[in-house]
Amino acid sequence: MAETKLKGNVIHTQGTLPALHQKAHDFRLVDADLNDKTLADFKGKRKLIATVPSLDTGVCSTMTKHLNSFAKNHPSILILVISADLPFAQKRFCSAENVHNVKTLSMMRSKDFGKDYGLLIQDGPLAGILARSLLVLDDKDHVVHFELVSEITHEPDYHKAEQALLR
Repeated sequence: MAETKLKGNVIHTQGTLPALHQKAHDFRLVDADLNDKTLADFKGKRKLIATVPSLDTGVCSTMTKHLNSFAKNHPSILILVISADLPFAQKRFCSAENVHNVKTLSMMRSKDFGKDYGLLIQDGPLAGILARSLLVLDDKDHVVHFELVSEITHEPDYHKAEQALLR
């Protein structure tokens, strides 16, 4: 369990946060075409995994657009944006906001990803969705950077994550 805040109020997450230098947990999430995707589907690539509460919020939208710009300039790096939003909503957001360089994934079929990565909010008004974080994996899926944002209404430290990706 970890703590983060929502507008200054402490909320808790369920599970254990990713540890540096450890292999990332496998996952099963849903893509925009309703296909199951696992970590193995993205094997051999450096990855930035961003978790957001919902693409329909201002900070999540800003964060996703920032990551989309980074991905456009670094096509060899895979950026996954994961939320509890349905794939239909994710696809609509990406189309409306011209976001085509990141891959969105949904935890619509299971909350196991959130639990396994220690990011599933368990109390407060956002219970049941993901806390905001950035996770960088090397090409062998080992964790090289992790940030759970201390205040959900704030953006993460993109610079540190981007430095970890480009090493």
